Amino acid sequence: MRKTVKDIIYILVGSLIFAVGVNYFTIPNHLSEGGILGITIITHYLFDWSPGVVNFILNVALLAVGYKFFEKRTFIYTLISIAACSLFLFLTEDIGHRLTEDTFLASIFAGLLVGVGLGLIFRTGGSSGGSTILAKLANQLLGWSIGKGMLIIDILVVVGSIFIIGLEKSMYTLLIVFIGAKAIDFIVEGLDEKVAVLIISNSPEQVLDNITSRMSRGLTVLDGRGGYTGQNREVLYIVVNKQEIVQLKSIIKEVDSNAYVTVHTVHEIIGHGYKASKTST
Repeated sequence: MRKTVKDIIYILVGSLIFAVGVNYFTIPNHLSEGGILGITIITHYLFDWSPGVVNFILNVALLAVGYKFFEKRTFIYTLISIAACSLFLFLTEDIGHRLTEDTFLASIFAGLLVGVGLGLIFRTGGSSGGSTILAKLANQLLGWSIGKGMLIIDILVVVGSIFIIGLEKSMYTLLIVFIGAKAIDFIVEGLDEKVAVLIISNSPEQVLDNITSRMSRGLTVLDGRGGYTGQNREVLYIVVNKQEIVQLKSIIKEVDSNAYVTVHTVHEIIGHGYKASKTST
């Protein structure tokens, strides 16, 4: 129950930030967005329709089509997110006003606010509907990051908006979409981003012992062979938080300053064994 309440708070806060980005930076500067939100904004420019109402109708229709692809919890969270985003768009519609006349600055803040808002929603397992539903499907079926999926889908909508807001404004809108996608990935993955590290050392046992005792992380020992020398040697594999990479490098350097180390970004971890188990002594 506590987690559910926390998730709903994230959804509400994220929805409010999302709506502020749209009504205070995007629409007042005659910019647009990608996906269903972009279509919603374009209909507002053309017919003066309420973005909140149109956003709700379009997203609920799309959710009705894609509901079978989601678990019950995800579906409920997404429905709450759609309702919250649409409600805050409606409530802030009349009070939203231009905070800056600098289109470039408005594009940056629109992308940041919309991206952070959606990122908070995504962290709960939900989405705001629209292209985010399609992006989550691409994440599940194709393994794309949510930000990448939204970026591809949104660009297609932005290209179509050229005929309504013009080429220059559409170019600024691409900046909004790009910044938003990066902000989403940072909120969803960056706060707990993992990296995989391969370590080739002349003292693998000592490196392993130091890392295990000082970082409480499990390592995997792989059998390797030098392609040039033909010598057999042990290769250490470990996954850590990105913030811990400096400490890890320091530990390795203390043992073997000539160790060969490669670092790779990890997009997803499935299964157990990320942390070493601690036993009382």
